[in-house]
Amino acid sequence: MARYTGSVCRLCRREGTKLFLKGDRCYGPKCAVGHRPTPPGEHGQARQRKQSEYGMQLREKQKARRAYGMLETQFHRYFKKAEAQKGITGDNLLVMLERRLDNVVYRLGFGASRPQARQWVRHGHILVNGKKVSIPSYLVSVGDVITVRAKSAEVEHFKALREGTGRVIPKWLTLDAAELKGTVNAMPQREDIDLTIQEHMIVELYSR
Repeated sequence: MARYTGSVCRLCRREGTKLFLKGDRCYGPKCAVGHRPTPPGEHGQARQRKQSEYGMQLREKQKARRAYGMLETQFHRYFKKAEAQKGITGDNLLVMLERRLDNVVYRLGFGASRPQARQWVRHGHILVNGKKVSIPSYLVSVGDVITVRAKSAEVEHFKALREGTGRVIPKWLTLDAAELKGTVNAMPQREDIDLTIQEHMIVELYSR
């Protein structure tokens, strides 16, 4: 399966919620979910049939997978790791996804969206503890320091960030905007994750 390259606004409309894939547009009046809340396609405005239990579980899985920008095989691999850990599988899954480097770069405001943050990481603009890490799925740990490479800091996008991102930074992270530096202070908790995902349905889906 190839990575989706179509309109990301269609994905938000299909899931019926904001997945924040379009950067600043998602926070403004032009957001597709706000003025076109129906699913995409010619039958999107038709009366929707009541979803089955499987259908609701599938939608929750797709919502999480699309929000974090992963293919099915990769997402299922995360689930298997979460299942093998102690604690609540659904919480373990979301915490692991939050710890991904591309998500942390997005949460710090270095990227306007997760897709853009993933691009910054892949192109070598991001350092972890002073070393270049170009793997978006890299899992950060407590104490890790995420910075923008010195040469990259001169790019107009990052210059503007020094004045502040305007993004609400999760409490498990701290940001020094002037230095373009973020620090992982603690592991994220379920209450720190603002996506409207019912993770227990994902667990039920994979447990069928």
